Amino acid sequence: MCGLSQARLCEEDQGAWLKDHPFGFVARPCKNANGKAGTIREGGLYKLRMIFEDDYPCAPPKCQFMPPLFHPNIYSSGTVCLSLLDEAKDWRPSMTIRQILLGTQELLNEPNVNDPAQAEAYNIYTRNLQEYKKRVRAQARAMKPGNSQ
Repeated sequence: MCGLSQARLCEEDQGAWLKDHPFGFVARPCKNANGKAGTIREGGLYKLRMIFEDDYPCAPPKCQFMPPLFHPNIYSSGTVCLSLLDEAKDWRPSMTIRQILLGTQELLNEPNVNDPAQAEAYNIYTRNLQEYKKRVRAQARAMKPGNSQ
């Protein structure tokens, strides 16, 4: 990792993140919080891998759920399809890890039907919302801490 990328990540880790991180997120290797209370994903343990290349913060990190989530804006690979993670759309070098996580959390709760990435989840979400919620809740139960994934 080049000096600029590493310096930016260290700055966020030491400063703003520790003082003001989004509720429900922990930024440490292999430790995460449960899904946001009051949502259909509540209770699940969602592992988001953030990959920072040498050109960060000029380019966004790649964000990937492991295992992939059932969601209209999550590719089958687990990669998050979100405009703020796209250099050609809303990415800005001033974007912080906190903002990325909050944007991802918002996307999980409110899918963007104008930018689908997963056909099955998109079709069920747009045609049968109750079935979509049922599938997401089942995934959350399967992803509870302590369950093997």
